Formats: sequence, C-alpha cells, structure tokens
Amino acid sequence: MTEAVLRILPRRGRRWLAPLAWAALLLGACLGMEALEGPLRWVEPDSREVIYARADFLTLLGRHLLVVGVAALAAVVIGVGAAVAVTRRAGRDFLPLVAQLASMGQTFPPVAVLALAVPVLGFGTLPIIVALLLYGLLPIVRNTLAGLEGIDPGVREAARGMGMTGGQLLRQVELPLAAPVILAGIRTSVTINIATAAIGATVGASNLGDPIISGIVNGNTAYVLQGALVIGLLALTVDSVFARLRPAGQG
Repeated sequence: MTEAVLRILPRRGRRWLAPLAWAALLLGACLGMEALEGPLRWVEPDSREVIYARADFLTLLGRHLLVVGVAALAAVVIGVGAAVAVTRRAGRDFLPLVAQLASMGQTFPPVAVLALAVPVLGFGTLPIIVALLLYGLLPIVRNTLAGLEGIDPGVREAARGMGMTGGQLLRQVELPLAAPVILAGIRTSVTINIATAAIGATVGASNLGDPIISGIVNGNTAYVLQGALVIGLLALTVDSVFARLRPAGQG
C-alpha cells in the first residue's frame, strides 16, 4: 500500500508525507483523547477523571497556535528588520548592541517576563505574546546576521556592477541567499516557543498548557501527559513543515 502511494505521488509531494503524518496524529490526539483512557487510567488509578474535559483540545490547539503565530510573526518582523538595519553602512555601529539585546531577551526567563508584564498588561494572552516575542528573537537575529554577513563580497560587487540599487541588492540577492539560514533561525524560534507558550496558562492565557497546569495543581499526572502529548505532536508537526520548506539539497 505504501509503495503504491509513493509511486502515485510526485517527488515533490512525497516531501510532505511526514508533515501530513504528524498532522494526522496531532488531529487524532485532539479528537480522540478518550481512546487513551485505559492507559491513562493505569497512570492515575485513583483519580475520578483521567481525561481532561474542561476545554476541547482542538480549541486549545487553535489558541496555542494563535499565540505562537502572533509572537513568531512579530519576532520575524523585528528580528529580521533589526538585523538588516545593522548590516547596512549607516547602522554598523549598532550591530553589537542589537546582538546583545537579542541575547538578553532569551536569557531572561519567560516566567520573569510574565511576572513583570502582568501588572502592566493584565492577565490573558498579551503577556505571553510579549514573553514569547522576547524569547524568540535571539535565533532569528543571530541567524539573519550570520546569513547576511556570510554572503561572498564578490557577489555584492557583481550585483552593484550590474547597476543594482541598495534596495534591489537586498531584495534580489542578499535575502534570497541568506534565506536558508534565516529560515533555520525562525524554525528554532518557533519550535522552542511552542513548548514555552504552555506557561501562558499560569496567567490566564488558555492554551495547551491548561491541562498541564491543571494536572500539576491537582496532582493528576494523566492531565499533564495529555497536554505534553499534544504539545509534542504540534512541535514535531511544525518542525517537519519547516524542514520541508528548506530548498532541495539542504536537508
């Protein structure tokens, strides 16, 4: 059966078999968590409930993706924009400062960011978005800088010799050549933040961290395992998608 499917699918379509398989497992876990009641009951034999039912897992998945997606989009815009700015002639003096600020964002614990953000922004989704944004900047800034600075100077000179302006050079030469390295940074940032976003449940941001936090508070390991399972499948799905977005020949 598998061989027949592989023969029918074009080569490019086969690249997406792994992401589709992980996505199917993720969807199956969200819709069919009740099927795991037996094994979970073995983990928590004394608990009255072992299936987390306070919210639908598919709804929690959507909220989780929304928070991570918004934070990732903001991190890409700010991180890539800042890295591009400091690699231009006018911004070279700010390159060490930008690199240090991005490093500080990831070394500062997200829990501490939440503790500082909640009094200002209130409980809910916004504080965790801010925390994920700061936490996800470093890989994007670092990889964008590495990708742009790793371009052969001869390539830039050839482009300028063809009459390209600075903007054309950036859009048509530098960013396309640096794209695989930049994408790797975005991949790392998003994958890490998928797991980190679970702490948002501690400040009222409903997502896949809900069953984990609830399980910890109530001493229910089965709840923790359900949240961890879905988050793990989501991370594998997203990481697999990023792997397929890489140009052919680069993994």
